[in-house]
Amino acid sequence: MKIVVVGGTGLIGSRLVATLRTKGHEVVAASPSRGVNTITGEGLAGALAGAAVVIDVSNAPSFDEQVVSDFFRTSGSNLAAAEARAGVRHHVALSIVGTDRVADLGYFRAKVEQERLVTQSGTPYTIVRATQFLEFLAGIADGHAEGDTVRLAPVQFQPIAADDVAALLAETAATAPLNGPIEIAGPDRGPFAGIIGRYLEAVGDRRTAVSDPAARYFGGSVTELSLVPTGPVRLGRIGLTDWLERSRASA
Repeated sequence: MKIVVVGGTGLIGSRLVATLRTKGHEVVAASPSRGVNTITGEGLAGALAGAAVVIDVSNAPSFDEQVVSDFFRTSGSNLAAAEARAGVRHHVALSIVGTDRVADLGYFRAKVEQERLVTQSGTPYTIVRATQFLEFLAGIADGHAEGDTVRLAPVQFQPIAADDVAALLAETAATAPLNGPIEIAGPDRGPFAGIIGRYLEAVGDRRTAVSDPAARYFGGSVTELSLVPTGPVRLGRIGLTDWLERSRASA
């Protein structure tokens, strides 16, 4: 089966392409560096010719809300039109758990718009909402640091490894479209500050993670369950302890 991975050279995309190829699929890693640009449309028709499935794991080049919104709107519209012409049978979109629960976070609002475009495209689809990636823990800590203290909202957190995201996306691509969302997460759930604190200790970072009721999530207001699944969820296999050990070994 021919599968096109949009954003196929990034953190998730590169892993997903490799996973799909081991399963015997014909895979196109679509990205601007490979001559496929969903913003300009360059190379899109050729990449999608004969494709049964498109998996969109692309991301905007900036976290600025206007940039992100413009990216997902343009990319999503171009993809929808190209998929309709190519007769794509299943569109799989990677989104984020909590997109509809953090209304004052611009990036999440842009992902809601992306999801809306997918649902209205006319192509059968599955939206895979993932929790934050374990690979983002360093950036999350840095983004909430005040000197030697990392101040985090008193909420639940359940990060997932990028390898698990790729594996679950590959499984989703091989099944019938749900025409709805599913949620995926790592196997370990706990207090936000506790998980970030374990990461900091593991990497030898002397900063202290604390739970602060006044803290926000990258500027967004969150409640206890804003960032974790609240219903049926598919869990990855790589726990926080295993991921930290692998990270230390490869450092």
